[in-house]
Amino acid sequence: MGSLSKIDSPMTYPKARRDESVVDYYHGTPISDPYRWLEDPDSEETKEFVKSQVEVTESLLKTCETREKMKERLKEVFQFERFQLPFKRGDKYFYFHNKGLQPQDVLYVQDSLEGEPRVLLNPNELSEDGTVSLNICAVSEDAQYMAYGLSSSGSDWITINVLSVANQTPLPDALRWVKFSGVSWTHDNRGFFYSRYPAPEGEIADYGTETSINLNHELYYHVLGTDQSEDILCWKDPKHPRYRFYPRVTDDGKYLLLHIENNCEEVNKLYYLNLSNLPNDGLRSAQDANGLLPFTKLVDELDALYHYVANDDTIFTFQTNKNAPRCKLVRIDLNKPNVWTDVIPESEKDVLVTAEVANENQLIVCYLKDVKHLLEIRDLQTGDFLQCLPIDIGTVRISARRKDRFAFVSFTSFLTFNITYQCDLAAEVPQMKIFREIFVPNFDRSEFKIDQVFVPSKDGTKIPMFIVAKRNIVLDKSNPCLLYAYGGFNVSLTPGFSVIRTMLLKHLGAVFCLANIRGGGEYGEEWHKAGALERKQNCFDDFIAAAEFLVSKGYTQPSKLCIEGRSNGGLLIGACINQRPDLFGCALAHVGVMDMLRFHKFTIGHAWTADFGCSDKEEDFHSLIKYSPLHNVQRPWESSSGRYIQYPATMLLTADHDDRVVPLHSLKLLATMQYTLCTSLAKSPQITPIIGRIECKAGHGCGRPIQKEIDEAADRYSFMAKMVDAAWND
Repeated sequence: MGSLSKIDSPMTYPKARRDESVVDYYHGTPISDPYRWLEDPDSEETKEFVKSQVEVTESLLKTCETREKMKERLKEVFQFERFQLPFKRGDKYFYFHNKGLQPQDVLYVQDSLEGEPRVLLNPNELSEDGTVSLNICAVSEDAQYMAYGLSSSGSDWITINVLSVANQTPLPDALRWVKFSGVSWTHDNRGFFYSRYPAPEGEIADYGTETSINLNHELYYHVLGTDQSEDILCWKDPKHPRYRFYPRVTDDGKYLLLHIENNCEEVNKLYYLNLSNLPNDGLRSAQDANGLLPFTKLVDELDALYHYVANDDTIFTFQTNKNAPRCKLVRIDLNKPNVWTDVIPESEKDVLVTAEVANENQLIVCYLKDVKHLLEIRDLQTGDFLQCLPIDIGTVRISARRKDRFAFVSFTSFLTFNITYQCDLAAEVPQMKIFREIFVPNFDRSEFKIDQVFVPSKDGTKIPMFIVAKRNIVLDKSNPCLLYAYGGFNVSLTPGFSVIRTMLLKHLGAVFCLANIRGGGEYGEEWHKAGALERKQNCFDDFIAAAEFLVSKGYTQPSKLCIEGRSNGGLLIGACINQRPDLFGCALAHVGVMDMLRFHKFTIGHAWTADFGCSDKEEDFHSLIKYSPLHNVQRPWESSSGRYIQYPATMLLTADHDDRVVPLHSLKLLATMQYTLCTSLAKSPQITPIIGRIECKAGHGCGRPIQKEIDEAADRYSFMAKMVDAAWND
């Protein structure tokens, strides 16, 4: 596979030590793990392995003719102003803005929509290289203060600080050991609720590079101007160390809702606390003998999702998937906790994505219909349909508050960067009025077209796939093609604009395809569960079917087909190149979960067992071992009946501060592939390269400065261009 005219001799890879003595027994089955030592990121041997792999990768990337062209072109195309969706707090409006090549977006505030904007927080002033990013932004109800979380080098660990909005003056407050937390202010503006982990024993040399498991999340209340040691403990659960706690103060300020999650499944417990009934001296005196606040347990089973939408005193409206895999809105009176009534019943076909309240009693409801968003206005009290809000085929986000008559809606699609609409819900007939539209310089959307096809998978299930290509595309199998998917954790991949992808469409003549495989949430919880646990193979079958469709219909051919995925999508790529190495010419696997037998032992990996299962259970082990990328690397030429088959050119991408999917996954797979395919035989037919791109001062993907985005994109797509023999066209 790959472009043999470009790579016509095997590469030389550094030799990595194999420790054959490391063998684990899973329910009586011995499993070797010879690269276990790569799980220690701080060992000198691991550092040397990373250093040698970086050198090998750089030596190859230097030969990629389009690399520098891509860097220069991306610097040019990113030179335009970008605005994010505005949101309102108090009487002020806030939004993020980037002038073009600023490493991080800058937060602005203005006193009205017509007021003069001023910089509130510029993360670019916090580090020389732009690797400090803004992770949390929570403005107090009166817009006097802002709590904000800063992350360094892409780590999930954040430190929460507080800023005075009026004069941009930082307060001394600094809260550490925060991870997977919401921030919710009380309406007296004295402080906020947040979640954190206990401080670890001993010092961590570099936050984000550790691999230790995250346990014993705790909910606290922080009073402005006090030290973190004085924060008030609100909730913990030592009997369930894997639980995570997310606070939400209701829109009327009367109640604190506590969402309790165990893993990544779409279920949560739901407790509440009446803040207006607390003693005069506040939260601390309300603690019980265990130091916890007296929450009432409204839902104490992890069997469904409950997401707050609105409340009128004790009458609450929630979005739930309880007996409704495509979700619905329900209502309950806290005084009658066993009586739940439907407000908007589950749709027969479409998935209820979000419901936001504005203009007191109007709902803006977003549905997902065949992977396209639809907007409706409904009555909050009755659920009655009022009207549709017309939008094009694409993805929307809503910014609205119950007390405001205006709502903002952002729209994006494969060929539209962003349009922000303003909708006056108090009007007799609410309409979508363009508030701000962003145009990408030198990009003419009329040159391209979008098609959606439905591809039959192995079991006959129809899989939606978007195909973006030039209008005059010739279906003669000559086109380079990029196929992307995710397929997990109930995540839906909807149409969205990518500046980087426009470069591939325009200058490489590439076809871009997005496959909405099972495991995602595109058709609700049933679609998700059809690609989880023992049914995970459906994800790989769906993706392979999408690739075969593109070849059979003439869009491309295997040698010109590149596949790409990130995180759970990186696992997808790793599994598919093992199962069908003949079908692809290039593979890009970002921050993938590659060791399916040990993923639950590191950082937050235990939360993924809801989707993957856990090797500690015998039934799950037998499912996981069948597709785990690390444990299924093969030599395809040995079982191909004389056919000349090798693995596609492969780049495994990871980052040293990825403390979600820790780098050991990619490092162990990289060592295994290079040994099995390239260095364990005197003469291996594997000619196409197997390399790793290991980023420094970066994490799982969030908060990456734009220059790192450009450099990585140029590296991976120039590698793709070389491997699939795609020529650059100015």
